[in-house]
Amino acid sequence: MAPPPSVAAPAVPRSGALAPLGVDQVHITGGFWGDRQRVNRDATLPHIESRLEREGWLGNFDLAARGGPMSARRGREFADSEIYKWLEAVAWQLGVEADAALEHRFRAVVGRVAAAQEPDGYLSTAFGRPGQPPRWSDLEWGHELYCLGHLFQAAVARERTRPGADDGLLGIARRAADRVCETFGPDGIEGVCGHPEIEVALAELGRLLDEPRYTAQAALFVQRRGRGLLHGIEFGAVYFQDDVPVRDAEVLRGHAVRANYLAAGAVDVAVDSGDAALLAVLRRQWAATVARRTYLTGGQGSHHQDEAFGADWELPPDRAYSETCAGIGSIMFSWRLLLATGDPRYADLIERTLFNVVATSPSADGRAFYYANTLHQRDPGAPADPDEPSGRASSSLRAPWFEVSCCPPNVARTLASLAGYVATSTAGGVQVHQYADARIAVQLAGGPVRLAMTTAYPADGEVVVRVVEAPAQPWTLTLRVPAWADGATVEVDGPDGTESTAARPGVVELQRTFAAGTEVRLQLPMRPRITRPDPRIDAVRGSVAIERGPEVLCLESVDVPIDGFDGRLDAVAIEPAGVREEGGRVLVPLLLEKDPDTPWPYAEAPRRVQADRADVPLIPYHSWAERGPSTMRVWLPAQD
Repeated sequence: MAPPPSVAAPAVPRSGALAPLGVDQVHITGGFWGDRQRVNRDATLPHIESRLEREGWLGNFDLAARGGPMSARRGREFADSEIYKWLEAVAWQLGVEADAALEHRFRAVVGRVAAAQEPDGYLSTAFGRPGQPPRWSDLEWGHELYCLGHLFQAAVARERTRPGADDGLLGIARRAADRVCETFGPDGIEGVCGHPEIEVALAELGRLLDEPRYTAQAALFVQRRGRGLLHGIEFGAVYFQDDVPVRDAEVLRGHAVRANYLAAGAVDVAVDSGDAALLAVLRRQWAATVARRTYLTGGQGSHHQDEAFGADWELPPDRAYSETCAGIGSIMFSWRLLLATGDPRYADLIERTLFNVVATSPSADGRAFYYANTLHQRDPGAPADPDEPSGRASSSLRAPWFEVSCCPPNVARTLASLAGYVATSTAGGVQVHQYADARIAVQLAGGPVRLAMTTAYPADGEVVVRVVEAPAQPWTLTLRVPAWADGATVEVDGPDGTESTAARPGVVELQRTFAAGTEVRLQLPMRPRITRPDPRIDAVRGSVAIERGPEVLCLESVDVPIDGFDGRLDAVAIEPAGVREEGGRVLVPLLLEKDPDTPWPYAEAPRRVQADRADVPLIPYHSWAERGPSTMRVWLPAQD
């Protein structure tokens, strides 16, 4: 179903099984995600703005506008992109609710960006001026096109949430996009950016403006990828996804953020061009990646040195990189496949990644972040220096800022636009994919529908959808039932009584004439689940993880009450049969080996050890390290 062009959503394809509902149609009003959106608005957005100013990355635009000297430019070559991601986050936030002060700050930053744009539309503070490398001279590492992609996405967000705004951002983006098309079109440079992003951005800008040149350029970049156009590096062409054409690849590989951004852009190209074969290839790549290269949390990327996917089954918990931005890229890829096909598996992965990667990165106060998301922290580490940018994975505690600070503004734009991932529509119905306190309003073929969704999810599994307004003819309400939710039920409480039925994993479709006031109750089973890994994931063979609802749980050292415990979680095991929930806490019987070290850690026969035993609470993984330095692990050796 094709959505109207005015939908205020991050991705608005020209066709597909489902049409997105924008942040003006879905309003998150409270609960788990409402709280995080509030912190994002009140703390994260101003925190990021202050760091962009403090680090001089915003000042780079002022420097460029003055004509230099560009030797004073600060930050990495891609620092411009963080300003653009902040602008996108603010655009979505202003689409959720008006804020005069935030609007003023948004316009001020746009003005500083505009002043740095060259007369021919080119825009970068790192290239093309006296004392800098020439334009487009380093497609492998320069990130010029990558940065412009984030500029385009900011402009799309602004125009979709405030159509016709006179701040000038859309004009900046359009002039830059024209320059890209003229430079890299069929008769221009036959090249691609070392970091995919321009593809998805041009596709969305083309949709917004109904500009076929942008759509065609996005397709051309996807077509060129994998043909060896980028110079070789120590990590190989696979790092850039430049080793195999998109149509020939079997799985996502190389740098995990790059791979997901490219895949998302390729879905856009496939959908808008009606290329069913390309879409089928991308669906197979998604399935292979999820089956063999994705962590339990939904995180992706097991290599630190190149921030990349490992080989199949290479998923070591203590070396998990699982970059926050890779999780966000995975959501972008999955969301586009969900819109194209309606398959609830994509929404399942989005939920897993939202709760266990996106929600894990920011601290409770919204002013510190994880860049990488390990599943096993062996050493407590130390708090990050609040006055200095941190390394990407140098601390077990979240850091206020990084030398490469792509993740904080990426989290901010995702949380600000989160309502755009909650629900979709077709001509004859509404589909709810993610559960939160929310209001939903949409115009169906038969008339307007307004819904009010209330839930304490994931604290409990009850989701109530109340019909506020509905047409006087049948329509279909579809609710996703997560793959883990065996035993779910759905109950319809209307003027004709109450009807209850089982709801199998997948979706439950309720087609009828809904009277105003009718309540639909989805009850998801929230008992703790013991999860065992595929034995080919040898790094965690013999271990189990505990999940509850959409949340992965973990053991944190501060919760171990055993005398003499030194904080290390290397010599622990649990008794899975004793896992239970009491008083709102999930408890596990924990065994902590207390034998002294041996002079040689290998033997012919199994060691007989003594262990202390205690019932220990597990916490949601997204909440770990909020109580100071600690050790932590998700996968726990099992003693059955």
